Amino acid sequence: MDSSQKITHILDRLSFGPRPGDRQRVEQIGIESYIQQQLSTTGEPRSLTSQLNQRQTLALSPVQLYNRNAPPRNANQEQRRNARLRQVEISRQAEHARLLRAIESPNQLQEVMVDFWFNHFNVFVGKGLTRLWLGHYEQAAIRTHALGKFKTLLEATAKHPAMLFYLDNWRNTAPNSNNARGRFKGLNENYARELMELHTLGVDGGYTQADVESLARILTGWSIMNHDRQSPDGSGFVFMANRHDSSNKTLLGQPIAGGGVEEGEAALELLARHPSTAQHISYKLAQYFVADQPPASLVRQLADRFQATDGDISAVLSTLFASDEFWDTAYYQQKFKTPYQYVLSVARATGLNNPSEEKLNKIINAMGQMGMPLYRCQAPDGYAQVAEAWLSPDAMLRRVSLSVTYVNQNRENLPTFEQMIATLGNPFPPESRATITQSPPPMQPALILGSPEMMYR
Repeated sequence: MDSSQKITHILDRLSFGPRPGDRQRVEQIGIESYIQQQLSTTGEPRSLTSQLNQRQTLALSPVQLYNRNAPPRNANQEQRRNARLRQVEISRQAEHARLLRAIESPNQLQEVMVDFWFNHFNVFVGKGLTRLWLGHYEQAAIRTHALGKFKTLLEATAKHPAMLFYLDNWRNTAPNSNNARGRFKGLNENYARELMELHTLGVDGGYTQADVESLARILTGWSIMNHDRQSPDGSGFVFMANRHDSSNKTLLGQPIAGGGVEEGEAALELLARHPSTAQHISYKLAQYFVADQPPASLVRQLADRFQATDGDISAVLSTLFASDEFWDTAYYQQKFKTPYQYVLSVARATGLNNPSEEKLNKIINAMGQMGMPLYRCQAPDGYAQVAEAWLSPDAMLRRVSLSVTYVNQNRENLPTFEQMIATLGNPFPPESRATITQSPPPMQPALILGSPEMMYR
């Protein structure tokens, strides 16, 4: 790649696309310095912090969110309706906060990794109490640890009430427990299975059905607060010893001594440090940042780094961004943007700043119309990150239509053709540029935003 392509590449892969002035900043400080800045997050601008502070539910703990917004015990129809309305507002504030950060935060790699990890540890906002806790889950469990140690990230998601509720582990009860009755009747393997298949080892990671059952037993009693039991630390996580199977167990050939909550913590550490986990996570990172079918050489390199650093995510990413494969021209502008990535790249390329709630809601609606509604993937494997899931004639038409609508709705604040070219780095071949420049000026922004070149990163 030449120097201009390198800047385009790094801004497309480590951020949700360039904003006005980003290219010039990278030119000034250099690509290496930009990468290092992105690997170590800084504070948010005051303007962004002010916008986030207006969403007051973001500052509440899981216990506060539950106590203030869950329907009371034996609630009547009106009380349930009011609680539901409050929960919708909580989830809407979480959506707005996600978009504000993705559009305006200078910590773009962190936001990109929030997208990556949230899909990896997906929870569905439409499932009951998950709506209450989803915003806190993203902030405390995902964003806080997005560039840290995988083991810490894994435990943060495992103990969060949003995950415990979504994958039903809050019901998981030792079959021989006196409390094994009603909806707490015996083992629930949902979370244990997804924990190994999706979150750590991968579907071919070497575990068996016996391991799934053993892990489910290890995680019995990992539950959540409710009207009858509080969580003293405010986290919403509750360990119920009277529903836990305290017998000795074996997981992946390793003994797990019977006990209490420490059994689950030991199991999470075992899974986090397993070679299959290093392979699984490295493949997904290479797929997200490099190619839908990532080169095996890169996956091996990342897996080795993952194990050598005890799952240090920043160290693995640093290795990825320094690799020959990452900079191979064969992969330049070859990753088809998901609807989420495309809509954000449009907002950033046009310099959208301090968007109103109305504009944020329009962005959310656009993602839904493209088949990727925010926080609404029902399956635990999250939204796909490959072209096969999103590239179709209908999808392209929807994106072109969005570009026209977006330009019409924001015409008074749009940059000029020359300004957008300066932001994007002129990715257009001569024939495309000629088509754009020969069109009436009011149409030029829509042609740029709806161009094939804007669909790829």
